[in-house]
Amino acid sequence: MSRESAWSVVVPTVGRPSLDVLLRSLAAQEGPRPELVVVVDDRRGSAPLEVAEEVRAALPLRVVRSGGRGPAAARNAGWRRTRTAWVAFVDDDVLLPAGWSRALQDDLDAAGPRTGAVQGQIEVPLPAGRRPTDWERGTAGLADAAWITADMAYRRAALEAVAGFDERFPRAFREDADLALRVLDAGWELVRGEHGAVHPVRPADDLASLRQQRGNADDVLMDALHGPGWRERARAPLGRLPQHAATTAAALAAAGLLAARRPRAAAAAGTAWLALTGEFAWRRIAPGPRDGAEVRRMLLTSAAIPPAAVWHRLRAQWRWRRGAPAWPPPLRAVLFDRDGTLVHDVPYNGDPELVEPVDGAAEAVVRVRAAGLATGVVTNQSGVARGLLTREDVDRVNARVGDLLGPFDTVQVCTDGPDEPSTHRKPQPGMVLDAARALGVLPAECAVVGDIGADVEAALSAGARGVLVPTPVTRSEEVRDAPEVAADLAGALALLLDGTGARAAGAGEGGA
Repeated sequence: MSRESAWSVVVPTVGRPSLDVLLRSLAAQEGPRPELVVVVDDRRGSAPLEVAEEVRAALPLRVVRSGGRGPAAARNAGWRRTRTAWVAFVDDDVLLPAGWSRALQDDLDAAGPRTGAVQGQIEVPLPAGRRPTDWERGTAGLADAAWITADMAYRRAALEAVAGFDERFPRAFREDADLALRVLDAGWELVRGEHGAVHPVRPADDLASLRQQRGNADDVLMDALHGPGWRERARAPLGRLPQHAATTAAALAAAGLLAARRPRAAAAAGTAWLALTGEFAWRRIAPGPRDGAEVRRMLLTSAAIPPAAVWHRLRAQWRWRRGAPAWPPPLRAVLFDRDGTLVHDVPYNGDPELVEPVDGAAEAVVRVRAAGLATGVVTNQSGVARGLLTREDVDRVNARVGDLLGPFDTVQVCTDGPDEPSTHRKPQPGMVLDAARALGVLPAECAVVGDIGADVEAALSAGARGVLVPTPVTRSEEVRDAPEVAADLAGALALLLDGTGARAAGAGEGGA
């Protein structure tokens, strides 16, 4: 395997049991091996993700967290941890058949210099001996879908060229089509390969198809980003939205006319609603098993889906009424680590008199404010959990930092100890996500400047930009792995505000 065709695997997950099946199928491959497997835990709780010890022993596995922000954000948090020329994205509910890694390697070896991605072949097994349900038929449609990342390998250079997935897509819907269109627009080619995965139909409750209507909001974002012709380019048909709009209009008309005491007109509108709803339900019932449970499910959801689809679309049209800026968004906030970055590190400091800014800290914060950007502090203070100082001590020290460097727009503190589960203690993303919410910006509109790898890791997990400013305590591997490195705070701001400065020859350099 050459460096030009070396690959890693990224798996976003919400902790479903199918993750273990996937990882075991990956570990059982007898062909070429991935350089790294990044499992991105996108749950919001603090409990660690359980991965079988034999799987950890068999794979070069790393687990990171992304804060429950959806598969687009999770995949970004994953691929930005890799260093290979190619990144293979697979979902946590697929199964990799024997020979998958060999076929993938052959596809990557055969890729031309302008091939930006290679899509895998998706097989969806349907039940034998009966007709498939509506949910099963919907899942089977994945076999013909274009550019889905259930099994798709992207060239790292293509991902970097378009800044990865657009994290404004919160669901497993359209985020892959949006990425594909942006990669095509950047001059790359997308091809179908010979490797492929099996996508079983996962269990679903009665209202699963109703929840899927949230995807109508994502279609509006696609309209805003790519214009009206995106469906043809992405091979995504319109579906039944016009019929859903007519059905919803008939229902509203019937209710309005009834309220206006026009019973005949209300009856006519109600009849139209009933006819449209019945036609929709029959289209879903007829190809299926037609048993009692399926018929009940189809009748219930066929009545609820049209207004839900219209509601989600209208809500998104209001949100994106002024259009949507291209991804990635511009920088709007800079978050600083405190100890070792803004002020000299005094271990477990609870005394404001010991606070001393590092050289250039005041000028750096002033420059950020002068650029019209918000400022914040994100700081681990495990001394509270260790009993070495109180939260009041931490707050007094933070107040002194603000007195010396000017007020910050947000200050986020995590007092969790290193041995307890935490979603906020860096390298976890919680404080960065909370700071973004407090400032009213997207995580991708933030940058984090810090002196150790945990600061950069928290940024990457949150979807923010991370810049490392090493000190004598910074480990060499942290410098190697950081996407961007600056000699001092002035250099960090040169990177962030001017686009100049030294870039680490590590994770930020594709295929190096």
